[in-house]
Amino acid sequence: MPGGRLTQQERQQIAVGLADGLAYAEIARRLERPTSTITREVMRNGGPAGYRADLAHRATERRAHRRRQAAPRGPEAPPQADGRDPEAVAEFEETLTTVFMASGTPKMMARVMACLYTTDSGSLTASELAGRLQVSPASVSKSITFLEEQGLVRRERAEGRRERYIVDDDIWYQSLVASAQALVQVMEAMRQGVTVLGRGTPAADRLEGGARFIDFVSESLLRAAEQAREVLHTGTGAAPEGAVAEPSPAGG
Repeated sequence: MPGGRLTQQERQQIAVGLADGLAYAEIARRLERPTSTITREVMRNGGPAGYRADLAHRATERRAHRRRQAAPRGPEAPPQADGRDPEAVAEFEETLTTVFMASGTPKMMARVMACLYTTDSGSLTASELAGRLQVSPASVSKSITFLEEQGLVRRERAEGRRERYIVDDDIWYQSLVASAQALVQVMEAMRQGVTVLGRGTPAADRLEGGARFIDFVSESLLRAAEQAREVLHTGTGAAPEGAVAEPSPAGG
């Protein structure tokens, strides 16, 4: 599989693949590149609808030029205490940001998440995030509010009046619970619609079918999240073989 940066010809092939409606994985297979490389390339250069090969190539050259200008020169370059390659870390952070964006997270919020996940502590203050991302404190505050509503970060009081924003092993559990609760609200709204539209009508039947599907999925999601939390986070072992969770009393 070829390595290194994408060539202009490869970018043109990406543009053709997007125009043909190909998935990122298929474009990656044809170019013999990782799917993450194609996803990152497209998302940071206009998205599937706005991607232009020539513009993407020039933008990449400009970014590389800026990195070369900003890089410390000669023996003055400070050693990395953790032994990591800073360029590789920055590249991975960009990849993680792109993956979060592809899953539906807005760009600024995705950048904040990726920044938190690539710190060893898993926590930063608002000023630390603003400094690392080179954005305003207001942008950080807006992003944290969004991520907290999604259950993807949590706040913790630090020294003085400052807060730290944290991602840890429990964050994905909380996020899945929040997602399941949101699905339950959709299900309840659909079942209200069944009454309004008249049970037995085509519209009501469509809503009832959707509600039953969502009910099953949300219950399964919560059950899986609880089992994973118990097995992976508390180390109490796997659920007994053949154990079946009780069905939801709301299921219809």
